[in-house]
Amino acid sequence: MIAVTGEPTIGDVFGEMIRDAYAVATGIGPRPLAGGRLPRPVIEIIERDDGLVNGAPAGHYLDPPEAWQPYDHRAVERVRGHALDVGVGAGRIALHLQQRGVPVTGLDTSVGALRVCRHRGVRDLVHGTIDQHVADGRRYDTFLLLGNNLGLIEGRERAAGFLAALAALARPGAQVIAHGTDPYGTTDPVQVSYHERNRRRGRLGGQLRLRLRYRLLGTEWFDYLVCTADELAELVQGSSWRLVDVDDRDHPYYLATLQLA
Repeated sequence: MIAVTGEPTIGDVFGEMIRDAYAVATGIGPRPLAGGRLPRPVIEIIERDDGLVNGAPAGHYLDPPEAWQPYDHRAVERVRGHALDVGVGAGRIALHLQQRGVPVTGLDTSVGALRVCRHRGVRDLVHGTIDQHVADGRRYDTFLLLGNNLGLIEGRERAAGFLAALAALARPGAQVIAHGTDPYGTTDPVQVSYHERNRRRGRLGGQLRLRLRYRLLGTEWFDYLVCTADELAELVQGSSWRLVDVDDRDHPYYLATLQLA
């Protein structure tokens, strides 16, 4: 019998979810059931610290290039040299670059996600955080923070350390290509009040406090930043990087390019 506590077991939420999404998409899965199928859609559940809960299908992490958004295509066209895909996920970007002959390394904290990447054919994978990877002594020309992974900056408190870790991994002239979203165009009172609540607490308006849920698993609570390009420029000040380009033709989404100063 399973004891129900009301709180999830802490585990590799993203990895379990991606493994099941991959099983649904390909028929190759870690938990084949009767008839060889998973009898449910695979939904990513995101819980915010104000109580808001959202869910979305997880299949987009496996999307082929023909299903990508235009800004993803523009991002990969800007890659030069050896790329580090930070938060590689299910490997959609890394696999595409690899197939084009671009040297690429995928970095992720999720063991399950890296297993899916490896099964899909991504060759060069690293398990860990960006800070942990610094000790490996490797160097890169392009850092990719796609899939809204600009959020890994977390907020003002973490930004300097995150940017310093990227700089420690960078070759001369390196660049960061990051996908961000302007969070402030909404008139939804739930979102507007959350932004205001954050500011009252001394945080950036779009500094989210989240945890992920899947089946019986959950993550620890963590910060994830959704910010404007102007806020990003403020966070970059004083670092080894400078913001050299903002492509916002798909507003509220944008691509930001940072150059090693």
